[in-house]
Amino acid sequence: MRVLIVDDEPIARQVLRQELELVEDVEIIGEAENGLTALEKISTAKPELVFLDLEMPHMTGFEMINRLHETPAPVIVIVTAYDQHAIRAFEAGAIDYLLKPVSQPRLAQTLERVRRLVKNPLQIAERIGQLQAIAPNSASPPQIRKVVGKLGEEYFLLDIQEVLAFQAEGDLTWIITAKQRYLATQNLKAIEDRLQNSMFRRIHRNALVNVNQIRKLSMLSSQRWLVTLTNGLELIVSKRQAKQVRPFLTW
Repeated sequence: MRVLIVDDEPIARQVLRQELELVEDVEIIGEAENGLTALEKISTAKPELVFLDLEMPHMTGFEMINRLHETPAPVIVIVTAYDQHAIRAFEAGAIDYLLKPVSQPRLAQTLERVRRLVKNPLQIAERIGQLQAIAPNSASPPQIRKVVGKLGEEYFLLDIQEVLAFQAEGDLTWIITAKQRYLATQNLKAIEDRLQNSMFRRIHRNALVNVNQIRKLSMLSSQRWLVTLTNGLELIVSKRQAKQVRPFLTW
């Protein structure tokens, strides 16, 4: 596995490097002392695994993750001295967390987990998306910031703001953006559940739309509407959903 170590403390990087050098199937492709350098190395060196410290100056580990758009995404393992942050990150989607100082048995356990995951780009992308939703020092539930979309054989992390709508076609659910359609990794009901208290509203049994992306609303009958999104896509608002949607479409 190709590994990148990200930590602002040289000694911490050295200790982790020495432990990793004892593992036969690990290749350390570099180190980074801050989030910006880490993003550059992830883009150029394409590591499969990143050991990431959360507490770094200028750009925290969480902030670096939020700026990570690489495809395919690397597996993220959190390394920190603060167990509260680590546990929260683990619950949010990190494959694992290591508390400093890192022990060889605990590291071996983590690497075994990573080996099982590294061949599953969908699960990696979903975990990165969950990590990007976490807000440090916040007690409120995390807001969804990213969704995972598939295009061909690649998985993309999409900003939720750029999504115009989710549309179901049979067993498939599509993520609609201004210029592209991506295959969603979850069905429409699961997506709707994740997006509660957001600006997405169900307008039909097969459509969930971002009300901020509605350009025009045309009345077809007293209880049926035609919604036109900013990319020109037209969708029907069903009779059943009209009452729920109308308050968000009144300017």
